[in-house]
Amino acid sequence: MGPARIVRDEDFAGCTAGQFLELLKALTVILTLPRSAADHVEALVVATGQGEDWRLTHAIRTWEANPKLRHLLVANGNPAEKTYAEITLDRLRSLGLRRVEGVHVQAEPAPNTGRQAAWVADQVRARGITSLALTVSPYHLARVYLTVLKTFTLRGMRLPLIPLPVAVAPDTPVPETGATAYDLVPGEARRILAYMEEGWVATPAELQEYLRWLWSRHGDLLIGPGRAG
Repeated sequence: MGPARIVRDEDFAGCTAGQFLELLKALTVILTLPRSAADHVEALVVATGQGEDWRLTHAIRTWEANPKLRHLLVANGNPAEKTYAEITLDRLRSLGLRRVEGVHVQAEPAPNTGRQAAWVADQVRARGITSLALTVSPYHLARVYLTVLKTFTLRGMRLPLIPLPVAVAPDTPVPETGATAYDLVPGEARRILAYMEEGWVATPAELQEYLRWLWSRHGDLLIGPGRAG
């Protein structure tokens, strides 16, 4: 299960200042990667969950507006959630999907982010995908990013991974719990710290090494041709 989604200040009692600083650095460098780079990747990944249809509608709008995207990967959610709904093409069409070629849906349930990340890695390898953007609600984005990056790292895979946060107000209640992003960010931070120790998300050193590679090898993608370096 992991730490609770909504935590209290005292739940951080065992964490050190150094851990908080590493977490702050990770959040900053992930969330400030140039969002414009998502316009030039091959695939768009959406991690579903918590009854947040806005994750799907944001991804679908992005997919429909950008014909350069060759794949839309829709990771399944957790059937234990009371707001869980099966992902089908009919459901995606009801949310605005028109371009179905290149759309791939995770058939099996994904009770946690690690299962979603493993499926994404399988799809990337099977379909020869060389770059992707990851879209999910902002409060959850850093943990998903670090989980996918850890999965890629363990499998010896390296490709540009661009964060693309969903456009949703931070005080919007999440259907599953009624909590807002403001309420949920501390729980996400606690999970990142816990899962880092358990080897489920990328460590600060792994993230730093990956971003050094990304900026040095894919500067054109991040800031435009001829402007890197």
